[in-house]
Amino acid sequence: MNILVVDDEKEIADVIELYLQNDQYNVLKFYTGEEALKCIRNTRIDLAILDIMLPDVDGFQILKQIREKYTFPVIMLTAKTEYIDKITGLTLGADDYIPKPFNPLELVARVKAQIRRSTQYNDGSRDAGNLIDFGGLFLDRNSHECVYNEVPLTLTPIEFDILWLLCENRGKVISSEELFENVWGEKYYKNSNNTVMVHIRHLREKMSGPTGKSDFIKTVWGVGYKVEE
Repeated sequence: MNILVVDDEKEIADVIELYLQNDQYNVLKFYTGEEALKCIRNTRIDLAILDIMLPDVDGFQILKQIREKYTFPVIMLTAKTEYIDKITGLTLGADDYIPKPFNPLELVARVKAQIRRSTQYNDGSRDAGNLIDFGGLFLDRNSHECVYNEVPLTLTPIEFDILWLLCENRGKVISSEELFENVWGEKYYKNSNNTVMVHIRHLREKMSGPTGKSDFIKTVWGVGYKVEE
C-alpha cells in the first residue's frame, strides 16, 4: 500500500512516516504541494494524508486536483480548528479530517479504516447493504465480522443483531420492546426488558476493550437505546 504524506512540518511528517512504516505501509513523503502533485501523477496512490497549510500549493488545491481524476481516500491534517475548514475539505471530497495535535496511533487507525472501507466497498463481491462502517465500528452481516477501533470483537448472533439494528437506526432511539421483537422475533413481555439489558451490558463490556469507554451504546432513560450519528 502506497501512502502519500504531505506536510511542511518535517517533524510531523517524519513521525507519521515512522508509524505507518511500522505497520508495513510504503510511505511517499513530501514537504511541498508541487512535489506531491508530481508524485500523484506518476505513482499509484492508495491513500493520501494532506496538510492544509503548505508553503506553495495548499492542501485544498491538491485535494481538488486529486478528485478530478482519482477516488483513493484522502485524510486532511491541519493545525486549524475552524469548522469552516472541515466543511471545505469534506465538500471538496476529503474522507476524513484530523486536527493537530493528534495521536499518531489514532491516525494509523483512521488510515486502516479508510483503506478497509475503500477496498471492501469497491469489491464487487461484497454487498454494501450488508456493511456498516462508521465511528470506528465495522460490521459485515455476511461474514458476521465486527471490528471496533481496529480490534476484532467476537459477538454472539444476538449481540451482533442488536448492534446492527442500533447502528442501522443511528441517531434514533430504539425501545427495549422494538429491540426484543426485532432481534428475538418474539412477543415482548415485561421481563423481556431484563434480557435486553443483560445483552446490552455484555455488548458494552466487549466494546470497552479497544477504547476503555462503554458509551458507544447510549441509554435514553425511560425510552430505550441509541448510537449517535
